[in-house]
Parts: sequence; C-alpha cells; structure tokens
Amino acid sequence: MRVITPELLAAAQRGFKTSFQKGFSGVASMYASVATVVTSTASEETYGWLGDMPKLREWIGDRHIKGLTSKGYSIKNRKFESTVTVPRDDIEDDKLGLYGPRFEFLGSAAASHPDEIVFELINSAVDATCYDGQNFFDVDHPVGKPGSVTSVENFAAGSGELWFLADFSRPLKPFIFQKRRDYNFTSKEDGKTSDHVFMRDEYVYGVDARVAAGYGFWQMAFGSTDTLDAANLREAYTAMTSFTDDEGRKLGVKPTHLVVGSTNLFKARDVLLSEQIDGSSNTNRNLVQIMEAPLLS
Repeated sequence: MRVITPELLAAAQRGFKTSFQKGFSGVASMYASVATVVTSTASEETYGWLGDMPKLREWIGDRHIKGLTSKGYSIKNRKFESTVTVPRDDIEDDKLGLYGPRFEFLGSAAASHPDEIVFELINSAVDATCYDGQNFFDVDHPVGKPGSVTSVENFAAGSGELWFLADFSRPLKPFIFQKRRDYNFTSKEDGKTSDHVFMRDEYVYGVDARVAAGYGFWQMAFGSTDTLDAANLREAYTAMTSFTDDEGRKLGVKPTHLVVGSTNLFKARDVLLSEQIDGSSNTNRNLVQIMEAPLLS
C-alpha cells in the first residue's frame, strides 16, 4: 500500500487531467460553426445593437447618423458542472489506470456541452423570442420604419423535423455562444485535512463553466418543419436572399448551409447532391453545403 502524499496526489491529478484533455480534444464540436463565440465580462450581456446591421450609403452632405435602436435583448450566463470521485483506497492501491477512461469521458462531455446548449436553443427557436420580440423562427418579424412596417417570415410550418438554411459567412452568425468562464478541470484533494476525504474517504474532481447561448440576427436563417424537398428549399433560399433592412435595402444574405438532423439527411443529399431529379437536371445541385446536426430535432 502506498502512502498518500502531496506529491502522489499531484501526480494523480496530472494523470487525470491528461485523460480529461485527451477526451476534450477528441471531440469535433459544431457550435463554433453555427454560432458566433462572444467573450462575456459580466453575469449577463445586453445586445442592444441587434437589429441594426450597418450598410454604407453615398456620402452627400452631412453624415447620416443612424442611432442604434436598443432592443434590450440580453443573454444571462448559466453555471454548469460535472463532478466525479476517486476512492482513497484506489489511490493507495495504485489503481489509477482504471480511471483514465472515466476522466476521458468527462473531458468529452465538457467539449460536447456547448453543442448541447446551442442546439437546445435552436430546437426551441420556433417558440423562443429573439431581439425583436418575435420567435426566432417566425412568420411576422416586423421590418421597416415606423408607419410602414411590414411582416417578414423566416419560417415555414409543417409537421416534420426542423431543418434550416443559414448564412454562416457573416461576422455574426444566427446564434450566439457566450463564454464567461471556460470549461476548467478542477480538484479538491488537500489530503487528510479535507473534510470530504475525512467523511467520505474519497477525492473529488470535476469540471465547471459559465456559458450561455442566445439568438443573433434572425435574417441569417430560415427554418422549416415542412417537407424537405426541392420546391421548399428554393422558397426558403429565395426568401433569405430577399431580406431587407428597415430602409428597404437588401441585406445581401446568401445561404451557405442547409442544417438537418439525421431524419432529413438523405432527403438533403437527394435534393442537393443528385445530378438529376425525376429525369431532369437538378438545378439545386451543390446550391449550399449540407451540415448534419445529430442534436437538431
């Protein structure tokens, strides 16, 4: 039996952290592809500038000063954690190798977590409000100056699984991942003086973070629960390219990706990758890239 010393505990922690990092780095996350990552410096961040996408105009006379209309859209950071324990007996008996896969899985869970909360947000986009007070995917977003507001839709309702077109080429993507405190591996292992070790005879390790997800510009995405076919895809694509700002100027939105869950994957491939559809040339071929999102539902 080995004697528990600070050096032994430090070595154990290094081994556990190495396994954690192996699991963390082994995950191919999706969140940074669909959401703009924003560093947060407070408990919540207010995105008052949402809704005012800058565009240039010819400079004739004085500058046209366009004040930012405060939308009051805030994203509040949330705290997350996961904790595991290692019995003191296993450290004394040099059984630390048994815990490598467990800490590797903990690292994998931490790296996958941003995807979970971002797609939790996306899956709620039909029922959750964005900066303009409407649901993110909705049929009546108000666009225009006071007195001449019209309703614009970025959603087509149906009875199927959600799929959406998105323009991921812009500095601000349709969704926001807000990071206050990054995912951090921690431990509570101060030897025999630890209350937890004294009472439970085990050492505690974990990961925690303060993060959140929210909605960006609804104009950067068009969602649908209707059938994913060539006609509906073209309608969504055309609608996005027609979006304008409050002054009636086209925003120049051009969808880059079709995001689908596993149920719609092969429908998406048929629509976008087939050379022919029903004996005719497929004019949608390679129109946008397909992004399979297993967490989309």
